Amino acid sequence: MMTTQTTPRLTSFAPQFLVDDLARSIAYYERLGFTFGEPWDGFYAIGQLDGLELHLKEAPRYIEERQQRRANEHLDAAAGVDGIEAYYAQCAANGATIIKPLADTPWGTRDFYVEDPDGYIVSFGGRPAQS
Repeated sequence: MMTTQTTPRLTSFAPQFLVDDLARSIAYYERLGFTFGEPWDGFYAIGQLDGLELHLKEAPRYIEERQQRRANEHLDAAAGVDGIEAYYAQCAANGATIIKPLADTPWGTRDFYVEDPDGYIVSFGGRPAQS
C-alpha cells in the first residue's frame, strides 16, 4: 500500500471580533468592501474580501480593554493591501472611522488605521505606488 505524504499548508487565518450589534458591524465592514452571507442564528457572520475572511460574533466584550487597546494603538488585526492609496481613498469616501491617516512608515510601507463601532483597530498597509 502506497501512502502519499501531504505537506501542511495554512490556507486561511481569520480574526473573530466580538461585537455588540451584528447588523451594525456588518454594515460597517461592508463599507470597507467586505461581503457577508446570511448570519447564522442571528449572532455569527463571516465577511469576505479578496479571498480573506473576517468573523463577527455578537457576544459580550470588555469596554475597558477596548479603551486601553486604542490608547496604546494595539492592533486587533493587520492587513496587507496592494494599491494602498486607492483603498484608503475608498475607505475614507465610504465613511470608515479613520483614527490614523495614511502615512509613510519607517519600514517602507504606507499604513492607516480604522476603528470599527466596537472599538476594534485594524491596520491596512502596503507598498506606496510608484511615481
